[in-house]
Amino acid sequence: MVYWVKYYKDGKPLRESTKTTDYDEAVAFLADRMADVTKGKTPNIKLNRVKFDNLSEDFLSDYRINGKKSLNRAEISVAHLKAFFGNMLVIELDSSKVMKYIEHRMGANISNATINRELAALRRMLNLGAQCTPAKVDRVPHISMLKVNNVRQGFFEHSDFTAVRDVLPSYLKGMVTFAYKTGWRKSEITGLKWTDADLKNWTVRLNAGETKNEKGRIVYLDSELQEILADLWQSRKASGKLTEYVFMNTDGTDRIKKFDTAWTTACKRVGIPGKLFHDLRRTSIRNMVRAGTPEVVAMKISGHRTRSVFDRYNIVSEEDLKQAAMRQEEYLNSVSGKETGKVMKFETRAKSAK
Repeated sequence: MVYWVKYYKDGKPLRESTKTTDYDEAVAFLADRMADVTKGKTPNIKLNRVKFDNLSEDFLSDYRINGKKSLNRAEISVAHLKAFFGNMLVIELDSSKVMKYIEHRMGANISNATINRELAALRRMLNLGAQCTPAKVDRVPHISMLKVNNVRQGFFEHSDFTAVRDVLPSYLKGMVTFAYKTGWRKSEITGLKWTDADLKNWTVRLNAGETKNEKGRIVYLDSELQEILADLWQSRKASGKLTEYVFMNTDGTDRIKKFDTAWTTACKRVGIPGKLFHDLRRTSIRNMVRAGTPEVVAMKISGHRTRSVFDRYNIVSEEDLKQAAMRQEEYLNSVSGKETGKVMKFETRAKSAK
């Protein structure tokens, strides 16, 4: 015989099956429910009907409602999670199931960074479910993230950058120079509008909501970028097309979207295949720090919100290490030179000691 329990919430009786024939387990079940009531929690007797699919839909709805720019990536993560968890009831999803998912993805040779994104999506789903009224999730299992060792470390030396830029199609030259100088993300550059540019004060501004970290920022343009934007503005006027975006495609009909083929071809042509456009962002940060720009200012320009991410991008090259060794040698030589002028004669010391 399966035991049922009865308890009260706000003066109203609630009845629920314990789904057990063991008396002690039924008593423990009732104690848990009464503890929830004491804490002000409303026991949800329908939790055993909530499936993983319900949580995944709520998760994607949250992305769409809040206009999150990484919706496409979230949808990819959800697809992999759904393929594994399927119609599983949420009450059955515990830490052991999460571990099996990790093993499953590792078995498919998926990188730790990708698995972590999927685990972060899973944790967000469960937390959203727990925040619902009434709750769809009774408890959120512990989800440990994996150690990530596949952080990219690509960057351009200045000669490499100019070589690639020189062989790119003309419509891409200004855009890649802007990336090299500012460290902005590709989506921020290709989405830059003329309304964001102040050609009188030579600044460009991204408003909050136009950036990945939802924070606005302003960048002052150096002489090279001033010349690039001035030329693009004059070309816009001459064409008679009041284009919205600063960096346009080869036909001048829309903003730049895909240029992977042109980029890959240019890198191969100058003998540095495998370089990524995102390497320009890392390079810009390193160049700013090398030039003596305070790191907090460099973070403002590039749009880095956290110190940990900024440190990953501020890559030290072998040339940096060589320069550090040379500076240390110069310092020690200068110190040694100063100290040699202070050596006293031994006999003088001996006489004074008598």
